[in-house]
Amino acid sequence: MAFPESFLQELAERNDIVDVVSSYVRLTKKSGSNLFGLCPFHSEKTPSFSVSPDKQIYHCFGCGKGGSVISFIMEIENLSFPEAVAFLANRAGMQLPEQSDDPGAKKRQRLLALNRDAARFFHAQLKTPAGQPARDYLARRQLTAQTVTRFGLGFAPDTWDSLVRAMKALGYSEQELFDGGLVRHGRSGGVYDTFRNRLMFPVIDVRGNVIGFSGRILGDGEPKYMNSPETIVFSKSHNLFALNLAKKSKCGYIILAEGNIDVASLHQAGFDSAVASLGTSLTPEQARLLSRYTSEIVIAYDNDGAGQKASQRAIGILEKLDLKVKVLQMSGAKDPDEFIRLKGPEAFQMLIEGSENQVEYRLGQIAKKYDLSSDAQKVDFLREAEDLLARLPNAAEREVYCRRVAAKSGISADVLIGEVNARRKRILRRTEAASRGSPERETQPVERQYRYADPASAVAEEGVIRLLYLDPALIRRSSLPPKEAFSSPVLAHIYEVLCRRLREGLSVSADVLGGELESGEIALLVDLLQKPETLSNSAKALDDYINRIDRRRRETSEGDDLLQILEERRKELK
Repeated sequence: MAFPESFLQELAERNDIVDVVSSYVRLTKKSGSNLFGLCPFHSEKTPSFSVSPDKQIYHCFGCGKGGSVISFIMEIENLSFPEAVAFLANRAGMQLPEQSDDPGAKKRQRLLALNRDAARFFHAQLKTPAGQPARDYLARRQLTAQTVTRFGLGFAPDTWDSLVRAMKALGYSEQELFDGGLVRHGRSGGVYDTFRNRLMFPVIDVRGNVIGFSGRILGDGEPKYMNSPETIVFSKSHNLFALNLAKKSKCGYIILAEGNIDVASLHQAGFDSAVASLGTSLTPEQARLLSRYTSEIVIAYDNDGAGQKASQRAIGILEKLDLKVKVLQMSGAKDPDEFIRLKGPEAFQMLIEGSENQVEYRLGQIAKKYDLSSDAQKVDFLREAEDLLARLPNAAEREVYCRRVAAKSGISADVLIGEVNARRKRILRRTEAASRGSPERETQPVERQYRYADPASAVAEEGVIRLLYLDPALIRRSSLPPKEAFSSPVLAHIYEVLCRRLREGLSVSADVLGGELESGEIALLVDLLQKPETLSNSAKALDDYINRIDRRRRETSEGDDLLQILEERRKELK
């Protein structure tokens, strides 16, 4: 393991898990000594994410994620174990000890350095004669030199290898350029620049690292925007343009725009909480990222069919995180950039203050589809509106909007409320039936990357691991089975690591185990530790689990023997 155990234990002591998690998740609900909040790793409305101050672990009862403060940082910041340790050491003001080289961390740091140098190259090119087309475009969009500097905007020259030559001169290899998504392989060998003749927007993460680029074409052609490909430091579905700036805003909400230019214009006009989703529709991962920094989102997508469709999709994703969502309705302009240039920042501020919440917006979009003077279309409108209202979780909210829809349609509010409540009951029954799994399914790990081939044996294998963790003295018992007796490979690996460390007198806390187990294995261990276990007679309980494992092995073996006999008999009869 790269880090001394004493260092990792001190690191965990100086990074209290409640303090660390609270910077990403609002922990408000208490259950005993545990704190609860909405899970940052999956969409949910009811808090199932638990943090234990006593055990210094976290666990989500919904998605199964769990572990120590180190594994939390690994998951939420997408870092390797050594990188997460360095992150927390920096947070606590601790000096990293001498450690063995980690190739993955070194490669990641090398690509981040490459992206930083590439961003500097593009920014410098914007000021050269070749960058005149990009400067002309920025002038037409009325972006100032201060805004250009603030966002680090640049220009990719209309050549095949300008960036290649510049980065090679700084000591970077063609392979590193390819790994960073900055070059592509040519058909006849060699490489050429990925971005050419484009206005360049560096994508900067919340820690200030340049992780990728988004380039807008300056002439005709497709794609209009080109993003860096997926790399070990960049995933466009997990990042947002300008969130590094927007997270510092004091306005209390985040504006979600479609394009990078819109974001730059909004910031220039004083709306410093604007972000964009890198040319893609909003993803659940991006929504969870937003929920770390705000409880209110203002959607300011383009005022066209595609923008309205994207707004509807974004609403569906954001409302699952219990975020307050409002939608701007811009008239006389196709996007925020044009609206501000035509009507000014004050008009845009009034637009935000008068924006509709997501329910009003969606009901309005439904109403636009029907002619309410026609009885037949009025019925169709009510049917679609009922479905929306029935899915609202708050009873008071359902009644308020039922009365509005009833007034709009000229029907009795009580009738509509009754219909909506009846539909809600049907939806809840279907949801409950769909979520009710078989007993075998309930014994499977929540993390779907692991499946138990023999759930009956796996339950006993979990019990052996749980008892050894809770009562380390049991490691001295001679009846402990070999790892080969386990039916589940992942449980066998956890068991092997646990036994070895206990025999060597080492700690088995989640913090130090993170150096030997994968994050999913740590989550599985934390999950099985949440299950009840009686320690009053732990030795007998351990023997019972071991006997169940042995019995399942015999039953499985006998079953395999019977199948083999039947197969041989079938061949004889042919």
